[in-house]
Amino acid sequence: MSETIVYQPDLLYTGGRFHEGRALCVSAEGVVLDEGPAPAGARTVRLPGRALLPGLVNGHSHAFQRLIRGRTEYVASGREADDFWSWREAMYRAAESLSPEDVYTASRQAFVEMALAGITTVGEFHYLHHQADGTPYADRNTLAHAVIRAARDVGLRICLLRVGYARAGFNVPANPRQRRFIDQDVDAFLASAESLARETRADTAVSVGLAPHSVRAVTREWLTALGAARPSMPVHMHVAEQPKEIEACLAEHRRRPVELLADLGLLGPSFTAVHGVHLTDEEVSMLGRAKATVCACPSTERNLGDGIVPADALVKAGAHVSLGSDSQATVDLLDEARQLEGHLRLARLRRAVLDPGRGAMDGLAARLFDMATAQGARSLGLSTGALEPGRPADFFTVDLHHPSLLGASEASLLASIIFGADKAAVREVAVAGRVVVSDGRHPLAEESGRAFQALSRTLYP
Repeated sequence: MSETIVYQPDLLYTGGRFHEGRALCVSAEGVVLDEGPAPAGARTVRLPGRALLPGLVNGHSHAFQRLIRGRTEYVASGREADDFWSWREAMYRAAESLSPEDVYTASRQAFVEMALAGITTVGEFHYLHHQADGTPYADRNTLAHAVIRAARDVGLRICLLRVGYARAGFNVPANPRQRRFIDQDVDAFLASAESLARETRADTAVSVGLAPHSVRAVTREWLTALGAARPSMPVHMHVAEQPKEIEACLAEHRRRPVELLADLGLLGPSFTAVHGVHLTDEEVSMLGRAKATVCACPSTERNLGDGIVPADALVKAGAHVSLGSDSQATVDLLDEARQLEGHLRLARLRRAVLDPGRGAMDGLAARLFDMATAQGARSLGLSTGALEPGRPADFFTVDLHHPSLLGASEASLLASIIFGADKAAVREVAVAGRVVVSDGRHPLAEESGRAFQALSRTLYP
């Protein structure tokens, strides 16, 4: 942006509620300015019939997995059932086949779909590092750069969560299908992340985090070294997604995953446990005491049969909860929020499980929206997620006349958006004040779709 812009919707969501007649003033640097008279020369953009809200933050994504949507929804011949572990083998087929340009193409398509859904920031949990035979590229961050380029071409803000992967598992033979993931040692993992952070420093919309994959994929020595390094970057890790993971952790360490992480000093406000499905009451308390985040990915957890994140217990214990699209089974963070609550209703046999109990019509919706915005930003170490002075002007709008929102009052609008809005109600999306989706259209959508279709037909003739 080269000028100050004043966005004038019918309704502006800030400070936890909608305001009529308020405008969002954005500096040339893409930062929200204090409310007051617009600076001389500011350009006004009127958005009639729109409500404007903080951009959604997708806290956990594997972008390339967009390629396998719809291709794993069956029980393979010779098997009696399908689960996470058989799904994983199908995912590896895509992972081991992609060139750097293929990674870009698949990631770009996922990111375009995110932008169209109102997502302005993505936390990309990136574990494809090497060539198909496991040989490192001359630039060890070649594939990470391809993913970052895809996000920035689309216009999204990205935190590249650089994954560390050491092995197939405890007492498990090496899996040749994981050759692209494996780092030589923990020092190589940390050095690659630090190098990537230096290489991307000039772009304020790019940041880097650390992601030891899981207790099955890294050793105690790796986790000890990571704890000793006291990284300034956010740390994300798959935790307690599957019962087999917990069984293996008990066999190797005589501790459950969260107990092990607590022993090694890894839990804290900058730590995010992705999934956190199979937790004991004590593990929930540990995460709460640490003020850690749990990133729930309900569409994937449902698709893979993982189970239900105990978000109600986590919130009560003091932990934070964010949301992610994970495997791209669907790309709709508002739907992730409604699924999180919906799954709990089925498990607890009551309604409004996550309602904070204030008796307000929008209390539950506000909590879920906070998870989809501010809590996701917090987990990625970013200041996005709220439209407040000094913060990046990342936002999306919804069409107040869209059929899925008709009849909503100002008091019920947020709940209508969270629990009933169709993704097509999203109309404008901006990152740092720069519009990347206009009237429901992204300029790269057609080009990206054609390239993605061609790649899909090549991989799956």
